[in-house]
Amino acid sequence: MRTLEDLDVEGKRVLVRVDFNVPLDEDGKITDDSRIRGALPTLKELREKGARLILASHLGRPKGPDPKFSLKPAAERLSELLDAEVKLADDLDNVPDADIVMLENVRFDPGETKNDQELAKRYAALADVYVNDAFGSAHRAHASTEAVAHLLPSAAGRLLEREVATLRGILEDPERPLVAVVGGAKVTDKIGVLDAFLERADEILIGGAMCFPFFKAQGHEVGASLCEDEGVEPAARVLRAGVDKVALPVDLVAGQEFKADTAVQAIDGVEVPEGWMGLDIGPSTAERYADAIKDAGTVFWNGPMGAFELPPFAAGTRTVAEAVAVSEATTVVGGGDSAAALAQFGLADMVDHLSTGGGASLELVEGKPLPGVEALS
Repeated sequence: MRTLEDLDVEGKRVLVRVDFNVPLDEDGKITDDSRIRGALPTLKELREKGARLILASHLGRPKGPDPKFSLKPAAERLSELLDAEVKLADDLDNVPDADIVMLENVRFDPGETKNDQELAKRYAALADVYVNDAFGSAHRAHASTEAVAHLLPSAAGRLLEREVATLRGILEDPERPLVAVVGGAKVTDKIGVLDAFLERADEILIGGAMCFPFFKAQGHEVGASLCEDEGVEPAARVLRAGVDKVALPVDLVAGQEFKADTAVQAIDGVEVPEGWMGLDIGPSTAERYADAIKDAGTVFWNGPMGAFELPPFAAGTRTVAEAVAVSEATTVVGGGDSAAALAQFGLADMVDHLSTGGGASLELVEGKPLPGVEALS
């Protein structure tokens, strides 16, 4: 993969694909600017090398031009972080002649998600060089992530470079033992990741609602727990293939409703009574998982252990998060809800690598080619 060392950017216009898909509140204010801050090393390096910047990003899933999805808040926040004016271009026909320009939301044009070649040519006409630093969008073949990379001298920015190197590194040459902590709602969403770690990991710790298809495959009662029927067969296959590697919860915390003020029941075992739903791993499981993380050489974590956003069901995810945070192992967290949990518990700065791309990180771990990365190879 080409990197910034492979580009001459002095005095040139550089189109930089960033991931400024930041959360906004009802007033359009940014509630978490970590994705903007994540792009700063690349943007500052390019400016120090004499480049003029044209930034491109998406925000949300607009159905066309929509002020609610404008990148104006991101441009204003970046101006503050760089201590330099960032001008917002209303559209591709009206791009200001300035040192730092941000294009309006690329998904305002329907050709973006269709990887439209003509739209990519319009992007390319704005610049001399292309840099992709949007790892969170690298698994999408879109006009601003894939097609334009073939039309200009192109390379990866520092964020994308670090993401790919770190995630490939834990798969290809991890410090042993490699412990994978996999949670979340659905087995079918993570089956590729589970298959990848069946080959590479020394231990796989399962949590979250995705444990219930495993329990169902073993013949346990799951009550009213979230349990996707399509996940039962893949779960059974994973259990057969990873009989010595896969660890499942041994106790649970259940609720009658998915609400913070619901009735709560601790379950010693994994049989969920009728009318109850398992919403967290129990304390014995959490302690067991924390011990495995403590003894690891490398830890990859993706997916919470339960409904951590509800206080009665946050303990399991908190215990795992704290174990990852204090571990002496190389710790890699695969974005998404795991990143949200670390932030909620004030631990986001205590892991070695916190991925900015949930979907992209999972696909890379699964071994799938990422179009935005392949285009830079």
